[in-house]
Amino acid sequence: MKLSAFKFELPEDRIAKYPTENRDDSRLMVLHRDTGEIEHKQFKDIVEYFEEGDVMVNNDTKVFPARLYGQKEKTGAKIEVFLLRELNPEMHLWDVLVDPARKIRVGNKLYFGEGELVAEVIDNTTSRGRTIRFLYDGTDEEFYNTIDQLGETPLPRTIPRETEPEDRERFQTIYAKNVGAVAAPVAGLHFTLQVLKRLEIIGVDVSPITLHIGLGTFRPVDVEDLTKHKMDSENYTITQETADFVNRALDNKKRVCSIGTTSMRALESSVSANGRLKANEAWTDKFIFPPYEFKICNSLVTNFHLPESTLLMQAAAFGGYDLVMEAYQVAIKEKYRFFSYGDAMLIL
Repeated sequence: MKLSAFKFELPEDRIAKYPTENRDDSRLMVLHRDTGEIEHKQFKDIVEYFEEGDVMVNNDTKVFPARLYGQKEKTGAKIEVFLLRELNPEMHLWDVLVDPARKIRVGNKLYFGEGELVAEVIDNTTSRGRTIRFLYDGTDEEFYNTIDQLGETPLPRTIPRETEPEDRERFQTIYAKNVGAVAAPVAGLHFTLQVLKRLEIIGVDVSPITLHIGLGTFRPVDVEDLTKHKMDSENYTITQETADFVNRALDNKKRVCSIGTTSMRALESSVSANGRLKANEAWTDKFIFPPYEFKICNSLVTNFHLPESTLLMQAAAFGGYDLVMEAYQVAIKEKYRFFSYGDAMLIL
């Protein structure tokens, strides 16, 4: 399939700048693959589509404040450092992106806050990529607390506004647990304690996996032939408990609903020879686009994504290209809100 097949006109005002006041008040488009029917609901209505024995799999990764602003030694030039992943906890080595990159060279020292954090540039990795080492003498807990205090919530640049203090709580699922993501698993942002409780009461098992989302999620596809696009690798963990819940649901022909494309990529990356989910801790660079035969999931909750994004491609692979692209045109007409803080789609 070609990149151009996923191009569509998205009015700028359809990209949500802020989340809804209440998480579960966001809109929910329900897409029925068997009939092509499209329903318009609120997210809190999602409970109506599930029953006892069904399983929802969510991603419990936790976003850390990955965007740091600091100064370059001697010149005092302002720089932005985006923390991608920790390479060596003992040495505080990190893989980062820097801006403006042309000013940041190997050997430079970078200062953050009032000097609470100092880093030295160790290596160049890509045009904007660097390896840095934080020069920190305190405990690991103190180090991460300092990062937490000085860092900013890494809202995607596509959201047309500056980050605000409220984003620290709202760009995070209520069940976020394992720190390691630079972006939220946005389909999970709609869940509230009330929705989770209602699911529990009717007997739906909500089981976590962990996939630490990297910036590659938002990296544009720059090749027309999708088979030539390479996804960045992301680390994921699937416990035996979650695998057991999912496999029991599959055996009983119940719904296995992936909450978000990140959960789905992890699930589809860990399939046994007999088509069941296996517990695993690994890295995945799986790129799902049409046509694709799904082994584990038979329903999906996802947000409305940007044109030509890998997230849209995965949703189209699951829901069917023609039906999902038609639904997106309906969403634009009906003024659904797109992207990270936007509305949700349930594909059944």
